[in-house]
Amino acid sequence: MRYGVSGSGFGNGGKDGGLGDEWGVRAARSRALAVLRVRGRALGAAILPAAVAVVLYAGEVTGHFTGTGWATARVITTVLAVVVLLAAAAVALVVARARPAVTPTVELSETAAPDLHRLVRDLADRLDVPAPSAIALTPDCDSWLEDRSHRAHGRAAVPAGAGPVLVIGSPFLWWMRVGELRAVLAPVVAGTGPAADPDIAAARRFVRGLDAAVAVPDEPGLDPLRRFGARGVGRVARLLLRACGNHAAEMERGVAAAGSERAQAVDQGTRIVAQEQVGLAYAGWDRLLTRVALPAWRMGRWPSRLDAGVVSALTELSRRDRLAEGFSSRLGERPACDLLEEPGAVDEAASLLAARLFHGGPAEAGPDWAPVDWSRYPEEVVDRKWRADAARLHDVLDRLSTAADPEAPEAPTLTRVLTHLTAPQDRPSTPPAPTEDDDLPVVPPGAEAAAQARAQAGAEAHARPQHLAAEEEDRHETEGRDEHEAETDAEHEIDAEDEDDVRNPAADALAAALSAQVAREDAEREARAAAGATAGAASGAAGFTGPDGPWPLAPLLPPRTGRDLLADHVTALVCCAAVDTTGAAPGLDWLDGPALLVDGERAADLGPRVLALVEEGDPAPLRAWLSTTGVRPEKPVRLL
Repeated sequence: MRYGVSGSGFGNGGKDGGLGDEWGVRAARSRALAVLRVRGRALGAAILPAAVAVVLYAGEVTGHFTGTGWATARVITTVLAVVVLLAAAAVALVVARARPAVTPTVELSETAAPDLHRLVRDLADRLDVPAPSAIALTPDCDSWLEDRSHRAHGRAAVPAGAGPVLVIGSPFLWWMRVGELRAVLAPVVAGTGPAADPDIAAARRFVRGLDAAVAVPDEPGLDPLRRFGARGVGRVARLLLRACGNHAAEMERGVAAAGSERAQAVDQGTRIVAQEQVGLAYAGWDRLLTRVALPAWRMGRWPSRLDAGVVSALTELSRRDRLAEGFSSRLGERPACDLLEEPGAVDEAASLLAARLFHGGPAEAGPDWAPVDWSRYPEEVVDRKWRADAARLHDVLDRLSTAADPEAPEAPTLTRVLTHLTAPQDRPSTPPAPTEDDDLPVVPPGAEAAAQARAQAGAEAHARPQHLAAEEEDRHETEGRDEHEAETDAEHEIDAEDEDDVRNPAADALAAALSAQVAREDAEREARAAAGATAGAASGAAGFTGPDGPWPLAPLLPPRTGRDLLADHVTALVCCAAVDTTGAAPGLDWLDGPALLVDGERAADLGPRVLALVEEGDPAPLRAWLSTTGVRPEKPVRLL
């Protein structure tokens, strides 16, 4: 379980706490007691039938409850008490033995980061709270405390009774300066105070156990009978979680308020600047993952210095954005990664973990899952990605062309794509249908519906009476004019929608085919990742299971339209042609990912010209760019 920005001196000999501190602690402890009362009520409900049975038997011994009716009541109550006690024991056993979720992290021992451990201990002394029991890194822009005292955590567990583990976002160590990191960690480290309070700790253990019990029915390897029983336990756990959920949330809010108040005395001025760096680091980290790391992961490569790449990405952002100009001056100060003994090794481990969490990659490097250095990124990732996209584009074109004319195979050239996407007036609006094996949609979306609507509107206009009777003309003149204007506007809207939807039918057909192909490939990739995650959970791999089963992959990109995919593939083909026929070269832009370098400069004007071809079927802008750059579109490109 994560414990957020929290902390106080309550329960651990804290002193000099302000009014806000004491209020936050009192509120948290009050809510913790409310959670424990829910646990007490559940225990009371479990032993109630047994207590009634004891009273009935005592009445029999004393001669008060005699007779056939009381005997029947004693039997029924005894059976009910045994069933309820057995069920309660089963629930308690599952809750006690269930494995709470633990975040996958890179552990940092004191020998690997002595200066960082010393900084955290000094910070805990200044806050007058216990020091965290251990420190770990996560490939995310966040920091929190996590309880790992449960024995089911295996190697990741800490000794019983030890404090929580401090989890630090790895991008913070590379982008932040030492003083900024200390200021950011202050309210987090302050949360070790409430972790030592008996009531708050007991309430957290109870909630964490219920949360873990909910996930037990989804664990692999259970036989049908045990899974059926686990589902019953899961329902009871969900019921108890609903009963104490609000109290637990308010308890954590009180803890957070107390920790924030206590941390105000530590580096308050630096914390304001550090919080700005948190937002900046998150923006750079997000762009690095989505624009730079994701293409590499899809090619079977994982950048081995992601955190170092954050510095390059944010430095580039500082250069481009005048609002960030002041941030670059901080780079002269000591970076927080200097607190590590071997920053490169830690960065590599965090980079591999990021690939596993966000993409589902293997746990170890292999022939199809190799690390890549930034200096090799353009050659091993960018060029291969372009050629793979170009190959997919021509493969889809081959399938569509084969359906139309089996005797017309064409070479993989840029001219072929330009010709296909150019929309002459006499080109048929509906391309040939693919074969059953292709399973590729080729009908332009919206074309048939728009044509039917236009035909219906024309029929209604033609059927309208040519004139009105003289005696009705005055009464209906205004109404008829309004109706005519409304119908005219409707026809114009239909024509506009029709023009927008089918202005380039060939592009729509090719985009639909590409979308289907990419969807199939993504489904296969996700199936392999899910199989790997399930196998890891079955083998007991620590850290990759949660309350909802195997640790879910975090989606990095929103769903894209078919035309977006088509534009990307056409751009990739243009880049391949430029590399093969001119002196252009693949490159890396730290904020935008793969880039084409023409004469050493990024070709930033290529995107709008490709969109003109895809959206409007107009090849003129792109042909002008190809002529200026010297690209020969008729030459076959080298595919992957």
